[in-house]
Amino acid sequence: MTVHPLDQLSHEEINKASSVVLDYFSTNGHNAISFNTITLKEPTKQDYLAWKEKGEALPHRVAYYVAVEADIKGVHEGLVDLNIGSVYETKSLENFQPMLTVADLSDVEEFVRKDPNVIEQCKISGIPEAEMHNVYCDPWAIGYDERWGSTRRLQQALMYYRSNEDDSQYSHPLDFCPILDANTKEIIYIDIPSRRRPLSKFKHANFHTQGIKEKYGGFRDSSKTISISQPNGVSFTIDGSVLEWSNFKFHIGFNNREGIVLSDITYNDHGNVRPLFYRLSLAEMIVPYGCPDFPHQRKHALDIGEYGAGFMTNPLKLGCDCKGVIHYLDAHFADRHGKAFSVPNAVCIHEEDDGLLYKHSDFRDEFQTTIVTRATKLIVSQIFTAANYEYCLYWNFHQDGTIGLDVKLTGILNTYVLADGEDAGPWGTQVYPLVNAHNHQHLFALRVHPRIDGDGNSIGMSDGTAYEAPIGSKENFYGNGFYCKKTTFEKVKDSLTQANASTGRTWDFFNPNKKNAYSGKPPSYKLVSNMTPTALSQEGSWVCKRAPWSTRTVQVVPYKDDRFYPSGKFVTQWSGEQSDDYENIVTWIGDGEDNITNTDLVMFHTFGLTHFPAPEDFPLMPSEPISLIMRPRHFFLENPALDVKPSYVMTTSEATKQPLAEIEDKVSRLAFDSAKGECCGK
Repeated sequence: MTVHPLDQLSHEEINKASSVVLDYFSTNGHNAISFNTITLKEPTKQDYLAWKEKGEALPHRVAYYVAVEADIKGVHEGLVDLNIGSVYETKSLENFQPMLTVADLSDVEEFVRKDPNVIEQCKISGIPEAEMHNVYCDPWAIGYDERWGSTRRLQQALMYYRSNEDDSQYSHPLDFCPILDANTKEIIYIDIPSRRRPLSKFKHANFHTQGIKEKYGGFRDSSKTISISQPNGVSFTIDGSVLEWSNFKFHIGFNNREGIVLSDITYNDHGNVRPLFYRLSLAEMIVPYGCPDFPHQRKHALDIGEYGAGFMTNPLKLGCDCKGVIHYLDAHFADRHGKAFSVPNAVCIHEEDDGLLYKHSDFRDEFQTTIVTRATKLIVSQIFTAANYEYCLYWNFHQDGTIGLDVKLTGILNTYVLADGEDAGPWGTQVYPLVNAHNHQHLFALRVHPRIDGDGNSIGMSDGTAYEAPIGSKENFYGNGFYCKKTTFEKVKDSLTQANASTGRTWDFFNPNKKNAYSGKPPSYKLVSNMTPTALSQEGSWVCKRAPWSTRTVQVVPYKDDRFYPSGKFVTQWSGEQSDDYENIVTWIGDGEDNITNTDLVMFHTFGLTHFPAPEDFPLMPSEPISLIMRPRHFFLENPALDVKPSYVMTTSEATKQPLAEIEDKVSRLAFDSAKGECCGK
């Protein structure tokens, strides 16, 4: 099978790339290196479309690598042409640090437990040395700390205690924070608060089987099993990583940073294959915490840039993480030695019933004239764990042409210990005795590269607006007039906009070179996103400097190759200070004068939620959903889902001949009646 240009690197390609890079560094007199990243360097949009639409040569397969050299500051990055087996671009960056991998995080606990200064602090907290095996930590990127800047590769260890290995440590946080050098594996400092808070003596707040049995006598028995059946199989087909479903066709990519990447999304409009989006992904996120006390200001994880939604992805379980008839895709990475390994079942693909797609009944014949069509949606999903939190990402495709993204947040609150009688407010909430969960936000940067109905796109916004003519005027005598105010972004500075719930603001991706034959308006897709907080940290804070995209709901810049990550390529320990050698959304915006009409452009959209914790969120948080959709407007001539087979339909003439017909199906039945009906048909 021919490799698709956007496919992940295979095991063979990863191993070949690492071998080439190791040879290159060895022959050029470098110290030993360890790999941080080996991943696909995507072909340029120009090269990809030349291959796909013009029949030109398949772009070369290129690997991008990041490596750390022993006893050398910073990182090396470069490119390997896999077709010819050589390094053709390399760069050394002294003032930057690479992402943290699962291996980096896994090392920390061992060194923390053995450090004599950590042991001493545990004793002060009330933990004897003999119980150091019960001490745990969540290793975090250090954010930014001016004492070290980016000169050393650092992690901060958020400390906890378990009475036994099955306990949840988050009900027993400790009050000090060791700092570990990730390269030398030594604890270089311990941040100790001026007010000491001893280890809690309360029982651990657990959520596994034994804990539920102790608290409630066992699990509730009122929930009955729900089974999902597709006796005729799935409605999608997949060729490698290219999926087709209900007129959609797109490529599913996966990388260490963004996780799922959806590319080359098209819609087959009755034989006319129309481009929709060139590329969709979650490009960055930040989780800033709201406690200003030192060292909590460091807790503002840029989880995608510092850890990677791909690196931290879970292997998914059939019937648990995904339910129904499933197809999985694996994810491929390189370990620190450059050897390829896979995370099995990293991506789940399945279908779900999605309620009603449309329905109408006529009252004139007791609602017998009826059409009802149930909807099915296709879901492409992954789940990644960032220390205490789980992020469940669901890309949804709907039969009416809509594309959506659902993010579900679950996992466990990050916690800090309270002293007896200490008030958690206003920066947090006591969610369990002596357990403080700090206020925080989850802000995501959605990267949208539109290609609506072909090349040459524009972006604007729509606001519901009251007609300005006053009551009593000829134009608006009764005062009830309102309309949709359209604003097209001409320059980058015009696009720097905020959400506005009072006007129902949405944003439009459209092709100004075409018009809908009925409405006369350009074909477009509308971004509807209602959960749109922006960063609550003050301007000039590390949060706002390190995540400059988080202060606005929307920003649009011209497309250029490699404009992927709005906080920049090397986020870990970056201060947020701008420099000539570091590109990010601030440099892309520039003076704001770049043209963004009828051209190739990219939107970064900030969405998410602000979380003020409560006891109901602890000890394990019920999933909290965030949703957005992109739906067609003036793209089709009519409802594009009319050709989806109805679950039931009866015309007026048929109803006259067959009055009061019953609507039944073979699967659904009455809850308290064993009688089953027939399929939804006449």
